[in-house]
Amino acid sequence: MTSLLFLSQLMAFVLAIPQACKSLFTLLISASGSPGFPQGSDDIAVLTKFKATNPEGEESNGPLYETNSSAGSELPGSSEFDKRQQSKDSIFFCDGIRRIDYVLSYVDDPKQEGDKKMERRKEFENNLLKSGLELETEDKKDSEDGRTYFIKIHAPWEVLTTYAEVLNIKMPIRENDIPPAMENPFECMFGLFRLPKEVMNPEPDYFTAPFSKQRQELFCIEDENTFFSPSVRNRIVYYILSRCPYGTEEGKKKFGIKRLLSNGTYTAAYPLHDCQYWKKSRDPNCGNERYTLYTQWARFLRFYKEQPLDLIRRYYGERIGIYFAWLGFYTEMLFFAAVVGLICFIYGWITMTDNMSSIEICDESIGGEIIMCPLCDRNCEYWKLNTTCESSRYSHLFDNVATLFFAIFMGIWVTLFLEFWKRRQARLEYEWDLVDFEEEQQQLQLRPEYEAKCTQKKKNPVTQELELERKWTLDFYGKLFLCWMAILFWISLIIASMIAVIVYRLSVYAAFASLMEDTESLRPISSLLTPQLATSVTASCLNFVIIMILNFLYERIAVWITDMEVPRTHLEYENRLTMKMFLFQFVNYYSSCFYVAFFKGKFVGYPGAYTYMFSKWRNEECDPAGCLIELTTQLTIIMAGKQIWGNIQEAILPWVWNWWRRRRARTNSEKLYSRWEQDHALQSFGPLGLFYEYLEMVIQFGFITLFVASFPLAPLLALMNNILEIRVDSWKLTTQYRRPVASKAHSIGVWQEILNGMAVLSVVTNAFIVAFTSDMIPRLVYYHAYSTDQNSPMSGYINNSLSVFQISDFPSEPGASPGTFTTCRYRDYRYPPDHEKKYLHTMQFWHILAAKMAFIIIMEHIVFIVKFFVAWMIPDVPSEVKARIKREKFLTIQILHEYELNKLKENLCNRTDYQVEKEVIATEGKRELAQVMG
Repeated sequence: MTSLLFLSQLMAFVLAIPQACKSLFTLLISASGSPGFPQGSDDIAVLTKFKATNPEGEESNGPLYETNSSAGSELPGSSEFDKRQQSKDSIFFCDGIRRIDYVLSYVDDPKQEGDKKMERRKEFENNLLKSGLELETEDKKDSEDGRTYFIKIHAPWEVLTTYAEVLNIKMPIRENDIPPAMENPFECMFGLFRLPKEVMNPEPDYFTAPFSKQRQELFCIEDENTFFSPSVRNRIVYYILSRCPYGTEEGKKKFGIKRLLSNGTYTAAYPLHDCQYWKKSRDPNCGNERYTLYTQWARFLRFYKEQPLDLIRRYYGERIGIYFAWLGFYTEMLFFAAVVGLICFIYGWITMTDNMSSIEICDESIGGEIIMCPLCDRNCEYWKLNTTCESSRYSHLFDNVATLFFAIFMGIWVTLFLEFWKRRQARLEYEWDLVDFEEEQQQLQLRPEYEAKCTQKKKNPVTQELELERKWTLDFYGKLFLCWMAILFWISLIIASMIAVIVYRLSVYAAFASLMEDTESLRPISSLLTPQLATSVTASCLNFVIIMILNFLYERIAVWITDMEVPRTHLEYENRLTMKMFLFQFVNYYSSCFYVAFFKGKFVGYPGAYTYMFSKWRNEECDPAGCLIELTTQLTIIMAGKQIWGNIQEAILPWVWNWWRRRRARTNSEKLYSRWEQDHALQSFGPLGLFYEYLEMVIQFGFITLFVASFPLAPLLALMNNILEIRVDSWKLTTQYRRPVASKAHSIGVWQEILNGMAVLSVVTNAFIVAFTSDMIPRLVYYHAYSTDQNSPMSGYINNSLSVFQISDFPSEPGASPGTFTTCRYRDYRYPPDHEKKYLHTMQFWHILAAKMAFIIIMEHIVFIVKFFVAWMIPDVPSEVKARIKREKFLTIQILHEYELNKLKENLCNRTDYQVEKEVIATEGKRELAQVMG
């Protein structure tokens, strides 16, 4: 009996050894304090003190690295029974306790540098263990395709607290007791558009402070497993992964998961979604935030509902949250521009039949009697003015008095949009604890690629600490020169393609004119589909195809160029890439519109002395009713085509690609299709995913501001697209993409400056469009200075705007025989052939030119004065937010000092009363001084 008792005690002692070692290990970690992570250190691993050792001093992974396999592994949580008990939607290790914060996957292929990749993985994973992370491997036998290994990563409490301090992450210290702002008295009117409060506000509002391991009791830590949100946890793990070394190759130290993904060592790296999007998880520890986002936000039938921005920020991080906040605000403001633009369009539609210019053009006795000169040098006929009847009517839809009003309105609307967005952004900065983030971001988000290139350090004059600095070598200057030469080459390529499209327009006009003249089936629609319109539509479609092809190629070139520059921080990298991409996209998308608006028909010459491009192709002329209708056509095709193609790229292609991958992967439906495998089958959002979303919207912003005077319906098209865009973006993020790594952003970044620049430029372009592209100024000059009919001041305008040319003055006959008529008309203000100043510009031409320049100056000054006055009147930060920020800073300082004061009293309890009183007085004095200075 004694022997049995002794044996049972011995067994209990042996079984208790691992747990005791683990407890001792944790105690040693706590005692070691925060090792910190100096930036630029060659030792990438922060928590090297977390490495456990056995009594002999040898390194041991212990329970941190587990391998799960259905082949009979005896490690904890790896039995076949446990695997079957685990839910498909489990986001925990096999023990059901440790949360999966990140997943790595790879395919063990010995044919393709298998040994080299295996060594990289082994070294990388060992270094992850040294940094304190815990790993669990899913064998390929348990994966659905039977080929893929999955490494699940868990960040324990010590790692999270250490890196939360390193990254200066703000965490809650006390629930916010500042009374909420006064409710809008009209709130009841918007109940239809509101979401439930638990969706809009998923967590209480707290006072926050940068996390400190030494002050853990100060923070609201109810449960260590839920204190750090999943987005914060995956952000911390990614920070470690991006800096973890995996060896030395070619004499250079290699590190970072990004390189391992690019060289094929790992096939994917991603945080997990918390559940399936179409149903809730059965696990009670799962937040089901993805399901909530899908049902309340990502479905198109919810397009009229507000966005749950706090939940988006909690699940995806501040960077994605701020994008959807901006897109939603932009869409709201577009509603007002769309309404005004629609009213202007309706005005043009109502007054279309009263337009005297189109009445005269369509009149058989006026337009039917006016013979126009041929529009090309060969195979072009003389034509009657009334053949452009329909196009002149439709041009009045966009070329009327309302165009001027709408151009001025949009100049003011842009300012209101940007100023009110600054206020909205300031409110989000306060609500999302991003008030002091800019400096923090500059310091912390040092790119690993930059660290690898740095060979020297320099003392920071402010902090007096050594910081990494890249040496500026001749090789670096050579690469920089090469980068900018590549950019100039691509911009030149765009200009060359635009010239090619212009040559196409000049070349095919005669072909279209001949085709429509000779084809009987086209004659019934010849009044609608004129040679000018056919040329414009086909050229616009061709130009759109070229734009898409150049975009596809340049996107990859721009990323390659920016990588060669090796920017210092992530913010600097994004800003450089943004400027390159925007400069290219600006020229690519807008060059054809600038050509039609400001160059077409302006340098034509006159019959017998036309100007030629490359001494071969005659420059294009505008329609007798003006070039505005052609600019409208160009803008509509490019803008609408881009939006349709963008939605196809963003919604249909990811869905088709994911469907195909799932179809190929499901070889055995009886195997476990786990949460990490479900997410692995999705597409990666990528670090530049949000960049392309911003770029798409900013290009659209340019269309509705730079050329809006030619197309008042552009804001309406943009509004309808954006309503769809919000739901498409949310749907694809929630259902078709892996969960992006959470990252912080306090604003939309350099895009704000780009929008400001476009807002200023839009005033100039719209003033020039009204003055030089539309026919408004010539009509006003005729109305006030040259009209001879008091009862109908605009009658005779068409005849007045067309000059006379003697057909016999042609150097060579351009077309068929003119027959009985000896003169033809062309659009210009020149003296007739029988005048002593034959074919020179008349005084009316100079009057109109002076009126156009005066109009541009007056309109620009009026709009700019109003813009600057509005910007001055609207403060960037609401006074209520300013007061709340000051109040929160004051209360946070008070809470921190009260904590320090109480802690000091506890620590000094064994000292003399005099010493305690002296220390307390000193601490209170510090607190009062801090409050006064704050």
